[in-house]
Amino acid sequence: MSTAPSPAPTPSMVTSVIDRYWEIWGEVLGLIGSWANMLFDVLVWIVRSLIQRRARFGAQALAVQVVRVGTRSIGIVLLVSGCIGIILALQTAPSLREFGQVDKVANLVGVAVFRELGPLIAAIVLTGFAGASIAAELGTMKVGEEIEALEAMALNPIRFLVMPRVIATAGSLIVLSVFADICSVVFGGVVGVFVLDIPYEVYKLNTLSQLRPVDFNTGLIKAAVFGTLLGLIACTNGLKVTGGAAGVGKATTNTVVQTTVAIVICDLLFSALFFSLGLN
Repeated sequence: MSTAPSPAPTPSMVTSVIDRYWEIWGEVLGLIGSWANMLFDVLVWIVRSLIQRRARFGAQALAVQVVRVGTRSIGIVLLVSGCIGIILALQTAPSLREFGQVDKVANLVGVAVFRELGPLIAAIVLTGFAGASIAAELGTMKVGEEIEALEAMALNPIRFLVMPRVIATAGSLIVLSVFADICSVVFGGVVGVFVLDIPYEVYKLNTLSQLRPVDFNTGLIKAAVFGTLLGLIACTNGLKVTGGAAGVGKATTNTVVQTTVAIVICDLLFSALFFSLGLN
């Protein structure tokens, strides 16, 4: 029994698809433009704070944000990164054992963590832990007209609210990625020594011989960029909240989604760049 052919797309359907395609790209470019504009404003105030004493935002404001963003995230970052180290060791061991190279688990765990997974996992964890919190806090201030009150007193919100948070997220993520690297390698080593029966000295020697300064440095560069992206996106979404409590919830959700996608795409670009430069 023959089936009737599906109807051909009408011109209106094709037009709507094309319009939606360009609409999506317009939204993406608009987001990138808003982040770039926020970055420019933050850089301007950083330069001004370094040149003009009266333009400084104060160490206390930065310290508060570092504690909120970085210190309180250490535990969950260590937990997740330790699990990643264990997973890598257990998943790579069977394949390597087939070739009699199970001791090379140390090499794989070290390279994967320092180059890639350390800063990436720390950034994603910090996005859910601190990024959403920053967006919700600034969004609540926007809804409560506290931002307008600052502007009425001639106090720039970028200087007093955004700049400390962006610096805190960037600096905290650099430190957290180092902790994540060490924790993953240590827990991977525990599995390697006590589960996979790799001698401790062999595991340590393989790890140290495989890792190079460039592996550590590229991870720190990624962490700095990821942290800056996180702070910019969270603050941008928080400051443009409208619609009361519903708007705050939407800004929080948008922050987590946008930051995660932006970090993964940025990581892809970094990997392609480092590969082309021969740094892998």
